[in-house]
Amino acid sequence: MPRKQRPYPSGLSDARWQLLEPTLTAWRAERRGKGLDIGRPPEHDLRRIMDAILYVDRTGIPWKYLPHDFAPWETVYGYFAAWQKDEVFGQLNGLLRRLVRKAEGRDVEPSACVLDAQSIKTSANVPAAGQGIDAGKEIAGRKRHIGVDTLGLLLTVLVTAASVSDNAGGIRLLSDIAASHPRITKARADTGYRTTVIDHGARLGIDVEVTRRDPGQKGFKVIPRRWVVERTFGWLMHHRRLARDYKTHPHHSEAMIRLAMIDLMSRRLTRESTPNWKYS
Repeated sequence: MPRKQRPYPSGLSDARWQLLEPTLTAWRAERRGKGLDIGRPPEHDLRRIMDAILYVDRTGIPWKYLPHDFAPWETVYGYFAAWQKDEVFGQLNGLLRRLVRKAEGRDVEPSACVLDAQSIKTSANVPAAGQGIDAGKEIAGRKRHIGVDTLGLLLTVLVTAASVSDNAGGIRLLSDIAASHPRITKARADTGYRTTVIDHGARLGIDVEVTRRDPGQKGFKVIPRRWVVERTFGWLMHHRRLARDYKTHPHHSEAMIRLAMIDLMSRRLTRESTPNWKYS
């Protein structure tokens, strides 16, 4: 029976839950069939589990600080880890992206993408072996490499040490995009992506266009088409968990990014506003 109230702004409305519920219910049914259901009696409500995970992503709290009206934090984290491992967040991203593109009058599968990377500081619990230094931006931590469509919706994400070059990350992004989105034949990137990325794209059938800033330009100026991916990073930063990288494992960091996009796209489809933590 639908709940009448949402206790937290990050919680799922009935409309948003209807978008996510089929995928999560199918996941549980499959695990039951394999005897792997982590919700063995008492069975936990999947909507409340997702509410708790979204609460962590949105507020930035540690798992152990989850309010007591949610399931025990160990249970919530267990579901998060299982959904990451079983690629549930990736499935939901793909589903919602196709729905958003259809609602915007676009083909459900994109034909062009934009690449970029963001270096971010890490928390004290991130192992030193998983970090590095981005010398250009003077940031010690990790780097988020993302590929988005022309609406700014996530296609793929890779989290590495900050010392990994945009070139190396871009090659991996293009390989993933070519495998998952064969209609894409055009990619745009900034000058951090050089000849090796362009050549790799050509081998995959993707024309990589490097957009350069006017050498005589003074002050800030929006670069055509490149702003799309910058806006996506802005969207992600509305989630406090992404203000730094707190996760021990990079693949869990990638899951948090996908989760933020699930939050964004589900709200976009149901025309719900997104509370901004900077003004809370």
